Amino acid sequence: MTAITQIKEMLESAEASLKNAKKMLLELSGEEFAAAPRRSSSLSMSSMSSEGKVIEGVFNGERMIAPDGENFPVPANYASKSKLVAGDHLKLTILNDGRFVYKQIGPVPRKTLIGTLVHEDGQYRVLADGRNFRVLLASVTYYKAEVGNNVTIIVPEADDTDWAAIEAVLPGDVKQMNVMDDQPDEEEEVDF
Repeated sequence: MTAITQIKEMLESAEASLKNAKKMLLELSGEEFAAAPRRSSSLSMSSMSSEGKVIEGVFNGERMIAPDGENFPVPANYASKSKLVAGDHLKLTILNDGRFVYKQIGPVPRKTLIGTLVHEDGQYRVLADGRNFRVLLASVTYYKAEVGNNVTIIVPEADDTDWAAIEAVLPGDVKQMNVMDDQPDEEEEVDF
């Protein structure tokens, strides 16, 4: 048995003991024990709950990476619909029946860019802000995007990834609009 395995077992045992102590306190006093709030930036290796094994990790654009380096597949449909961004903290519960249930627990700061969808070397990408971001095929199909479409993408503010999440497909030539020009055109009717 490795030291890591022993430590994990000790932590699981300690967590189970704490859970039982809190339950007993609630039964005896009728009061819940208020624990200090968890910081979303800290990631635990894994723990056991009555539902199954719980593992926290970081999304890398395709998969969740646990603190011990183990990686877990994140369904592309979930990543696309949830607009997960590389760096987001996730919680994976592996249920007793073997199903995987993901939950986003700590989104990273984000920024939005506008770019053009391209298809290179069998991979969909978005050219935006002078960079080439990879996007999931599931996002392209979910938003019914086509090569050449202008799309908005979400990327981490830290700019430390080559992955992006598609937020929307823009109609027509929205990319060419001058966002700063909020003055009405001469021909435009404005109600006051």
